[in-house]
Amino acid sequence: MNYLPRIADEELTELLMTAGGVLIEGPRACGKTAMASQVAASEIRMDADPHVRDAIAIDPGVLLDGKTPRLIDEWQAEPVIWNHVRRAIDDRAGRGHFILTGSAVPPDDITRHTGAGRIIRLRLRPMSLFELGHTTGQVSLKDILNGESVPSLEASLAVPDIAELVCVGGWPGHLRLSADRARRMNQAYLEEVCRTDISRPDGVRRDPARVARFLRSLARNTATCASLATLARDVAGGIDRTGPPLKNNTASEYLKALERLMIIEDQPPWGPHLRSRSRQRQAAKRHFVDPSLAVAALRATPEHLLRDLGWFGLLFESMAIRDLRVYAQALGGRVYHYRDNTGLEVDAIVDIAPGRWAAFEVKLGAGWVDEAARALLKFADRVDTDRCGEPAALGVIVGSGYGYQRPDGVSVIPLAALGP
Repeated sequence: MNYLPRIADEELTELLMTAGGVLIEGPRACGKTAMASQVAASEIRMDADPHVRDAIAIDPGVLLDGKTPRLIDEWQAEPVIWNHVRRAIDDRAGRGHFILTGSAVPPDDITRHTGAGRIIRLRLRPMSLFELGHTTGQVSLKDILNGESVPSLEASLAVPDIAELVCVGGWPGHLRLSADRARRMNQAYLEEVCRTDISRPDGVRRDPARVARFLRSLARNTATCASLATLARDVAGGIDRTGPPLKNNTASEYLKALERLMIIEDQPPWGPHLRSRSRQRQAAKRHFVDPSLAVAALRATPEHLLRDLGWFGLLFESMAIRDLRVYAQALGGRVYHYRDNTGLEVDAIVDIAPGRWAAFEVKLGAGWVDEAARALLKFADRVDTDRCGEPAALGVIVGSGYGYQRPDGVSVIPLAALGP
């Protein structure tokens, strides 16, 4: 399969000129190895090469011999290699010696030393709609954060097409699959998580059926601030209503394991200085790394989404957050959300530097633009801009339609036009 360029390609090249090694982290099948292989001069597959275990037992250093940058793929399969990479970087002149990839984060132990100053981490997520070729990129997040106005345009994705994109997801391996086959692959992906992957980060065996029920609970609560207790109780509720509720500590262990597998990526709260006395809520929003996994957890189809527009709207929001994360990372930024005790919420705040931020509401239908714009303006009025800076933009991201600047200064941005 021909390699489809990624936004993170440029970041990888830059980091290789900055540090002795780069660790590319991301969920299984998001394209880490393919991206690293574009620049690697040699490689070793730690999870696939039958000679790796023997080399580890005799002399792990031989695994590091080869032209550089040398790709150490799925390094966590033999965590002892970490210290050898770190020492090799210390012993060699120059930069860009190693690229490591990992789809699970092994627990820290007292024998593994920090890679600080030697190895820089690069997060890779499933592909954005822009990378997949489903958006025009006429509205650039970089331009928005530089204060440029959103141009007047039309960029349309039919609602059924959006439902299909949510279900298929941004997995590179699905590019030549039909939508039905891609959905089946996503379901098989989660089944493997439940059976074996869930034990990879810490070696603890877990009941696959209970893990599957927990994933369904997360899926029902996508793009919400559902508490741990809510998730644990919901395991016995929802559409399947099977099994007892989980204990909170068990639910917490499941979350930690899924975070180490990078299957879920919660959206942290933003903490601006406020003019008002509103109290900010500190709960994170729940997201799978790709909304297609939420769909797969409930074995849903595009037709299900079209019959349940409320859940569809949350999945659409999660897809927009995935894309914003990809675009923001290239700018050195992160994506947050805001929620306070008065009920005011903002779906996404992209913060790239002190005093440089923009706030977005995400709505599947254009009928909610007025309400979303009012919320954004109310939020902006509460932020102490003397300390946080003026927002570069306030925008409503919609499924499709027209992009334009409203008289109140709020931009309307079709997701079908959004790009880096």
